[in-house]
Amino acid sequence: MISSMQALVQAAKAIPKKTLVVAVANDPHVLEAVERARKSGIIHAILIGEKDAIQSTLDSLSIDASHYTIHDEKDSVKACEQSVKLVSQGEGDFLMKGYVDTSIILRAALNKEEGLRTQNRLSHVSVMEIPTYHKLLLMSDGAMNIAPDAEIKREIIENGVNVAHAIGIANPNVGCIAAVEKVNPKMPATLDAEKLIALQQNNTIKGCRVGGPFAIDNAIDKEAAKHKGIQDPMAGDVDFLLMPQIESGNVFYKSMMFLANAKSASVIAGAKKPIVLTSRADTTESKYYSIALSALIADLNS
Repeated sequence: MISSMQALVQAAKAIPKKTLVVAVANDPHVLEAVERARKSGIIHAILIGEKDAIQSTLDSLSIDASHYTIHDEKDSVKACEQSVKLVSQGEGDFLMKGYVDTSIILRAALNKEEGLRTQNRLSHVSVMEIPTYHKLLLMSDGAMNIAPDAEIKREIIENGVNVAHAIGIANPNVGCIAAVEKVNPKMPATLDAEKLIALQQNNTIKGCRVGGPFAIDNAIDKEAAKHKGIQDPMAGDVDFLLMPQIESGNVFYKSMMFLANAKSASVIAGAKKPIVLTSRADTTESKYYSIALSALIADLNS
């Protein structure tokens, strides 16, 4: 099992190189991360977008353009469509968003004919190395699905479990997060937890164990769970936090990043191939870790 971001990178270096396709690639922070991943031996990369702008950005970063295949496409929408098509047709192993609005690249990715759509819902999954936690911690969904019901949460779990398997967690503990740790008919997140546990127990949800509802303290702290008399053995040892809605996921992720000195890698899961779709506020380091994570997922699913 991978226990740190450094170990995650080392695992990505150990698999065959993957081909990354970057849509609208003239983003300096993205290209810094891509170059670092290339130098690490994790990827080859195809850069799609306005060639002069890409060349200028590479020059400003002192990156040798000869290491890359560049496809000239001045229109951002067409660049995204071309990028998605290359990945969909197998010429690329995964996709990365460059200097373009998220809505544009997702529209291309979800195209029914040339896109990366599957029967499953897309969801955002983050893997975090937090100094105060004893192992890598996954969470979803703090960026895409606004107010998921139990059925959508089932799909979010399945996406997250695939990510967990890619980093060597064979049977992850999935903790359904709520404000309390008891089922309350007035609190939908607790009722969803009850439904999801039943789905896992009847083998509808596979490859993991589902528990909860947990408040965040007893999901990640054994002493907190002990004080509240929680008997579930996964309490305090959760691998994957299933967030009740986007606000709680977004707040938790940003709190870990900006207050707890966490390191993170994130991916859009549920598509045919992984999609690296990082925030403008994410560091080059986070983008680099996200590329490494996506390479591992692509390798698992190849």
